[in-house]
Amino acid sequence: MIDATQIRKGIIIKMADGQLYRVQEMQLITPGRWKAMVQTKLRSLKDNTVRDYRFRSEERVEQAFMDQVEMEFLYQSGDDYIFMNHTSYDQVSLTADVIGEAVKYLIPNVIFTIENFEGKPVSIVPPITIDLKVTHTEPFLKGATASASYKPATLENGMVVTVPPFIKEGDVVKVDTRDDKYLERVKNA
Repeated sequence: MIDATQIRKGIIIKMADGQLYRVQEMQLITPGRWKAMVQTKLRSLKDNTVRDYRFRSEERVEQAFMDQVEMEFLYQSGDDYIFMNHTSYDQVSLTADVIGEAVKYLIPNVIFTIENFEGKPVSIVPPITIDLKVTHTEPFLKGATASASYKPATLENGMVVTVPPFIKEGDVVKVDTRDDKYLERVKNA
């Protein structure tokens, strides 16, 4: 059990209803002469719904600790996504409900962290950065002003990010999975 003031973004807590929630946002509010409060935005690991919840500063919250296993995404079979453990070579089938928003990063042969609670997979965490191929972008326009220095690019997973003008179709770019932003062009090996 931890104090509500120790809640941080990214941790998983178990609420009184027995459900697990990942803390998406956390803000400590100290309104003058009143007692402090912790305002949170929580995402359910069961059904991916988001709810706002306010804790009193003196409340105690149960922090859930997850077993983490690195697994490689292999392929999709219908509604199931197949992952393989690199140490035991066991394969696990997960649904889109468990994967959540990370489904857009499911590229074969990429290593993900599977979080298990009491032996059951509850969520996955993509790598911090991932390399994706640009499938469509507008060509570079010579003489474009500095204000038009970024352009949209569609990546192999269907996601659209803004990239510098020198990026062209077929280039591979590094994307930050935490905020879906372009980081750099990947050099050809």
